[in-house]
Amino acid sequence: MPPPPPPTGGIWQASAGQFSLAEDRRARRVGDLVTVRLVERIRAEKSMEQDGQRNSRRTVDLPDAFPFNKVDEGLFSGGAQSAFSGSGGASQANSLSGEFTVTVLRVLPNGVLMVAGDRRIRLVRGEEQVQLTGLIRPEDIGPDNRIPSTRVADARLRFTGTGEIANQARQGWLSRFFSAIAPF
Repeated sequence: MPPPPPPTGGIWQASAGQFSLAEDRRARRVGDLVTVRLVERIRAEKSMEQDGQRNSRRTVDLPDAFPFNKVDEGLFSGGAQSAFSGSGGASQANSLSGEFTVTVLRVLPNGVLMVAGDRRIRLVRGEEQVQLTGLIRPEDIGPDNRIPSTRVADARLRFTGTGEIANQARQGWLSRFFSAIAPF
């Protein structure tokens, strides 16, 4: 928060948070609040397929003279053959909606606002937490001091949960161990 203004001796304090009727009430100073509408929808898909094959054949031709004529003809020949076929795929879809209010932490020299916010909701079976940091342009803020999350630059949005439900959705430590060392 900014430090309080020095006393002037008068009753009217222009910087005490009072606005005139003609003044725009959009966030533009350190400590101002902006409501961010979360409209995140992310979908990612990836698939891969790979085939490979290799054949090789080696033979050695020996002269037809003694002692080479006593060696079986197939003794110095050989070959190798290998084949590989693999495929994989991954798909993920996430959606996050709602809104919460963040605070202007800093005003950069170009007028861009650095914001951050943290919301924790304690539920019966755990706690949910949403954190957001990023940069916003004052001209992107609506007259109601709201901005969509898609207009937040360098956004760091983190959504985590704790409690029984989050613990049940997580793989156990022994399963994680075997997944990490399994060669297949």
